Amino acid sequence: QHGMTVAPVMANLGPLEGLTLNPNPEEAEEVFTLPLAHLLREENQGYTHFRTASGYGYTLPVFLNGPHKVWGLTAIITELTLELLVPGRY
Repeated sequence: QHGMTVAPVMANLGPLEGLTLNPNPEEAEEVFTLPLAHLLREENQGYTHFRTASGYGYTLPVFLNGPHKVWGLTAIITELTLELLVPGRY
């Protein structure tokens, strides 16, 4: 939509306790992790409904984690990944 290309990358980083992440502060304000089990719990899943000025409506997924919400393109990518990783459970 905005002329950008997004390439999701999935990786197993091993234990996260000893991992130091250094995000670019111009791109990310904060980094947090969510276990797969957390994403699969229904109480952590939701949807946001949008309506455009022309009356067109659409619904997008959202994943909840305390003060954090995974929404927008990241939530769409997360939802598609869950459908691939755990079909039948998500």
